Amino acid sequence: MAEQIRCAHILVEKQSTALEVLDKLNKGESFAKLAEAYSLDGTRKRGGDLGFFGRGMMVKEFETAAFALQKGQVSGPVKTQFGYHVIKRLE
Repeated sequence: MAEQIRCAHILVEKQSTALEVLDKLNKGESFAKLAEAYSLDGTRKRGGDLGFFGRGMMVKEFETAAFALQKGQVSGPVKTQFGYHVIKRLE
């Protein structure tokens, strides 16, 4: 299993917004552009890119979902204390 992975995410307040983002992704819209438009945190300026991280560096729900993804795969909405995340595994 990978020691470190690289992911991008889009953080939104509501599950309905996360589902809207997923629908747009499924229709071929750019993850980075959707992150810039929707994400509530500072990563929006980098297209949601969180860089590389290892286990124990993110909240448990986020970490579990992120490490379960294959490269290029996108998660469904992941609820954490910060809101709802749509996560894409980059590397």
